[in-house]
This record gives sequence, C-alpha cells and structure tokens, in this order.
Amino acid sequence: MNIVITGANRGIGLELARQYLARGDSVFAGVRTPDSSGRLMALGEASGGRLHIHACDVMQDASVRSFASAITQHVDLLINNAGVKLEKDELADLDLENAARTYQVNVLGVLRVTLALLPALRRSPHPKIANISSGLGSLDRNTAGGIYGYRMSKAALNMASRSLAHDLRKDAIITVVLTPGWVKTDMGGSGATTDVADSAAGLIGVIDRLTPEDSGRYISFQGESVPW
Repeated sequence: MNIVITGANRGIGLELARQYLARGDSVFAGVRTPDSSGRLMALGEASGGRLHIHACDVMQDASVRSFASAITQHVDLLINNAGVKLEKDELADLDLENAARTYQVNVLGVLRVTLALLPALRRSPHPKIANISSGLGSLDRNTAGGIYGYRMSKAALNMASRSLAHDLRKDAIITVVLTPGWVKTDMGGSGATTDVADSAAGLIGVIDRLTPEDSGRYISFQGESVPW
C-alpha cells in the first residue's frame, strides 16, 4: 500500500511508519522540519527506498500543497496524525492564543491535508482516511473538565471526520476517527499506560479491518467503539 502519515517524526507517527515499512508498505512521511527528524531519517536509510520524507507544515496552505504535489502515486491510506497539545490549557491559566493554534493544527490542519490529497485518494481502489483523535475529545467521557484547547480541538476533529465520512461516501473513501490510548510518548508522558508499539500495532489492525460500514465511526486502538 501507499500510505501517507503526517507528524511522522516522533511518537505514534514514527512508530506507525516503522511498522508499515516492516511489512513492506511504502510510506510518505510529512514532517514540519525534515532536517531535524533524525530518527525518521535513519528509518528511511534502512527502508530500501520505501520511505519518502517531505516537509509539511499543516498550518500552512502552501506547504500542504507542495507536500501533496510531491506525491505522484495514488494514496491508499491517509493517516492524519500531526497534532499538538500545548501548555496553559487549564482554566486557571488558559492561553487562548495557544488554544487557537491547537485548533489550527488539530482540526484545520487535518482538513488542509485531506483536501489536498483527495485526488490521490480517489485514484486508489480502496482508499481510507484515519484521523488520530483522542478519548479526551469524547463529550461523554469528559468527567473531569480541564484541558480546554486540546479537548475542544479533538471534539471538533471528530465532527469534521463524521462530516467527511458522509461527504466522501460517494467516492467510496472510508473515513474514521481513531484513538491511540494514553501512550508513552513526549505528549503522553512517562505516566501513560500504553506502549507506543502496542498502540501503533492496534491502530494498524483496526485500519486493516475497516469496511465501508465502519465509515464515520469513533474507534479505539483496541477496536472498540468510543462514545461521542
């Protein structure tokens, strides 16, 4: 398969790239600054030419358009993984500019990339879009409050994904929202409960099993439906 992964320079994105390459797929990795993505570069050197690394700042229209134009092959799977979780996100010290930037990356960035790659997705016989969200975007599961910008951005991403699922059904593009769990990454922190390799393997398994009937679902890396 030809797979596009944004935010592939670290954490879940990097591990997804590693596991897809290990099974023989081709990966097109979008990262904001390729020159500072050492681990991804090393992965590329060992990939036999199947890892293609491109600059992609999901906040910038021109950067996203350039990224999309560099991918001349059809795209079987787009994983919108790039995301941020900034500081000063609690009510007592809420930074609204940070919240706006979080929304720009986590929601509008996903739409920028998706729109730019729609022609390449439509050329695939079985295209899929997987948007990496979070359980923190679930309204039903918000029993603690806080984490305003991040929670709101992921809830908005969930709504955007649901709309995409309806609008792209005519193109037979399966669109889902996936939650990776609380993962031991720079974002998740050392207290997280899920190893990044386990999360990535679970996500890949869920994506592999997707059918048209799944389009529009909110699914955990364990394959379970997440309440909206």
